[in-house]
Amino acid sequence: MQLQLVLGDITQQDVDAVVNAANSSLMGGGGVDGAIHRRGGSAILAACREVIASTYPDGLPTGDAVATTAGDLPARWVIHTVGPVHAVREDRSHLLASCYRRSLEVASEVGARTVAFPAVSAGIYGWPLDDAARIAVSTVRAAASGLDEARFVLFSQDVYDAFALHVDG
Repeated sequence: MQLQLVLGDITQQDVDAVVNAANSSLMGGGGVDGAIHRRGGSAILAACREVIASTYPDGLPTGDAVATTAGDLPARWVIHTVGPVHAVREDRSHLLASCYRRSLEVASEVGARTVAFPAVSAGIYGWPLDDAARIAVSTVRAAASGLDEARFVLFSQDVYDAFALHVDG
């Protein structure tokens, strides 16, 4: 699987699946989650409501992932994953790694060949940027997904630079 870095807007990526850094309710929110819901339109929210009603009445667990339609996005699917909130006194890195691993598994299950990831948990969830990048890149590299491409789509130069250290290094 080829790894790529892109400085840009994940909602504009022409890939099979876009990964959404979601909250457990899947009802949209701020950051990447809000942008994906706004650009993808009401079909994503309707699909998320169905997933919660039928499969996850208590919300999607942290570290897990589920696919829905991508609505008006250029992708075919949105893979929603719930990243952990960073905690100084508790190592939750296994949950962050699980977000990437499960997203790749779900992408493979739906037949995706290309997937775009944001920097899960590195925004409002407070994960230190270098550590978030290290976990993301090492987990995706180690995954036996069968996909052709995993693309990290990073919104700002500092996030891009942190990921570049781990992709190139």
